[in-house]
Amino acid sequence: MMKIGIVCYPTFGGSGVVATELGMALAKKGHEVHFITYNQPVRLDFMTQNVFFHEVFVEEYPLFLYQPYELALSSKMVEVIIQYKLHILHVHYAIPHAYAAFMAKQILKEKGIPIKVVTTLHGTDITLVGSHPDYKTAVEFSINNSDAVTAVSESLKKDTLRLFDVKIPIEVIYNFIDFEKYPNDEIQSCDRKNLAAPNEVIIAHISNFRPVKRIEDVIKIFYNVQQKVPSKLLMIGDGPLRETAEKLVKNYNIQDKVYFLGKTTDVNKLLCHADLFLLPSQTESFGLAALEAMAGRTAVISSNAGGLSEVNIHGKTGYLSNVGDVDDMVNNALSIISDPKKLELFKNNALVHAKQFCQDNVLPQYECIYRKLVHGCC
Repeated sequence: MMKIGIVCYPTFGGSGVVATELGMALAKKGHEVHFITYNQPVRLDFMTQNVFFHEVFVEEYPLFLYQPYELALSSKMVEVIIQYKLHILHVHYAIPHAYAAFMAKQILKEKGIPIKVVTTLHGTDITLVGSHPDYKTAVEFSINNSDAVTAVSESLKKDTLRLFDVKIPIEVIYNFIDFEKYPNDEIQSCDRKNLAAPNEVIIAHISNFRPVKRIEDVIKIFYNVQQKVPSKLLMIGDGPLRETAEKLVKNYNIQDKVYFLGKTTDVNKLLCHADLFLLPSQTESFGLAALEAMAGRTAVISSNAGGLSEVNIHGKTGYLSNVGDVDDMVNNALSIISDPKKLELFKNNALVHAKQFCQDNVLPQYECIYRKLVHGCC
């Protein structure tokens, strides 16, 4: 049994979801897990044994234009590591988490307390934030001063090596799914009648509604699809472009066919209704939302950005198109949903492929890294 600290963003984003699910899975295997962040992670279940949450408080000082979260986070890391005698600190995101972890490690070193730091790169910290000139040096430093580094896709690993002078190995460990949280067809069937008529196809999209998700493309794709095949669209999530999306839906006069469902922790229960999932993102380091859809037995229409081609297999689980190629995505979507047999085949393929990313396959890879760092062997 190991004592593991997990530092992540406590939000609906992929990195926070994966970090939280990882921590709870580790706790179920008997490890003691301590989450260190500024809010309770949205998917954290306190009914899970061996799980603890330590809130990082940032007091406001008139001296600072922006409050120094990294300092407060480092101090809380040191406090938790000393009090609970942690073996491993697993931080998700290079900036600010790996940077703060280095500071904590140096403070502990002066106290004669060793701690190993694992950094998992999730994408935005590398492709958007990290490559910015103002942050690049700090990101590179944080990566190279970690004891182990993982990336969530081969694509992200390649981007990291291209953008930074990385001197330590990067191990690819894919994001994962806990299939116990998805309805079993033999036990529970999804009741679709409240969302769509029997002849209608249900299409879904999940995101934080940021520009990188190309929300307008989602609406445009659906608008064209529903003209040919009776359909409903589930827009799950929230963010800065939600109002833009709602206006576009109104302009297209399809308000009765689009449901804006907001943020939810019951993604798995909603996805089991869907036939097709849209993810036309500008960039995706992995595409956790697509994997969650596939685990819910849903075919995927996506861009070919980043790691999406490692998740969504073109011509098997769905189709890939170039970023912004709405027409191609519309044609691909129609080719699937216009043929009931093809739709059923793609949905089954999606579920089969998603099971390669099951928790039981991925969790031991992280445990092996922890054991190597703490005990010297896997």
